[in-house]
Amino acid sequence: MTRRRTAAAAALLALLLPLPLAAAGTAVATEPPSSRSVSENVRTALELPRPTGRFPVGQDTLHLVDRSRTDPWSKSGPRELMVTLRYPAQRGTGDRPARYLTDEEARLLLIDRGLDQVVPVETLTGTKTHSRLGARPVGGRHPLVVLSPGFTVPRATITSLAEDLASRGYVVAAVDHAYESVGTEFPGGRVLRCLACEQTGGEAGYRTVTDTRAQDVSFLLDRLTGRHPAWRHAGLIDRDRIAMAGHSIGGASAVAAMAGDARIRAGINMDGGLHTPVPETGLGGRPFLLLGAQSSAPGGMASWDLDWPRLDGWKRWITFAGSGHFTFTDFPAIAEQLGLPDEDAPLPGGRSVELTRRYVAAFFDLHLRGLPQPRLDGPSADAPEVRFHTP
Repeated sequence: MTRRRTAAAAALLALLLPLPLAAAGTAVATEPPSSRSVSENVRTALELPRPTGRFPVGQDTLHLVDRSRTDPWSKSGPRELMVTLRYPAQRGTGDRPARYLTDEEARLLLIDRGLDQVVPVETLTGTKTHSRLGARPVGGRHPLVVLSPGFTVPRATITSLAEDLASRGYVVAAVDHAYESVGTEFPGGRVLRCLACEQTGGEAGYRTVTDTRAQDVSFLLDRLTGRHPAWRHAGLIDRDRIAMAGHSIGGASAVAAMAGDARIRAGINMDGGLHTPVPETGLGGRPFLLLGAQSSAPGGMASWDLDWPRLDGWKRWITFAGSGHFTFTDFPAIAEQLGLPDEDAPLPGGRSVELTRRYVAAFFDLHLRGLPQPRLDGPSADAPEVRFHTP
């Protein structure tokens, strides 16, 4: 690798890696890119991995306002959410492809990482997705999966997983929680910054995040499945088959949401420390999957060690060899296309997406559709990277 290539690699990895840690869900300070003598702009055409299901994917966006709650971070005004809904669609329909990020969301993410002079905004905004706006939905009733992203990063970071689930026949609601990412664009050109980043510190602060997100999810379910739903295609949702998954603090929020809302039948935590603990009485026998990076094996994630015995239903603790905290997001696939893999997480980007999709879909197919999933029973020859733990 040339000196210029090495500098570009260091710059991009500064964007992708030093974000929320699994154990704390917080951003960490890093060496500024300027000290690495970055001299090369990273320019390439990016495309998310294609969904593996049989359906094309449609996409809608909702702005929801919960006037019963004051936002805990702004301390004024109601709590707001931006929600991307993806669903199985009819082939050949839809107006145009959906964007990955808005210009301002991408710009703020790059500035936050000190990379606005290194990675062009269009490199991120131009990432090709596989969802189409205005696509006609496939009829019938479909299970609903709510997805919550990591702390400081927008909901776009879990697009590959969301699109794949939708292509398999799920309705998927990916949520941006107001003031909890470095920048999320709301209607009217408003861009809400991460006020929560300035106010969270220590376990109590992160528990406020997970407890607040749990309330966000209950409100979202009210607006999607209530008598007067906010979404035009709400009739697609099977109210009796609802689940949640999340990355990092979004995964931790799945526990909090299930503890407070019996409508959520199953949950997945992708490498997030459990700031809101599993209740001592358990989750009412509902199934839960801990899906972690290599370092999140038993003994590596204290809150998982503590709360594992409290999970009182079907449960699995799975990790991927060679993986890192962001293995479960779009970032490894993006870095791989740029020729800039993470040396500390050598699992290839394409394989990271493939395995994440495979095991998340198997969990939901088993617990929301009742389809047998032998791959969840233990190691398999076609996935040697996957480790099952029984602490």
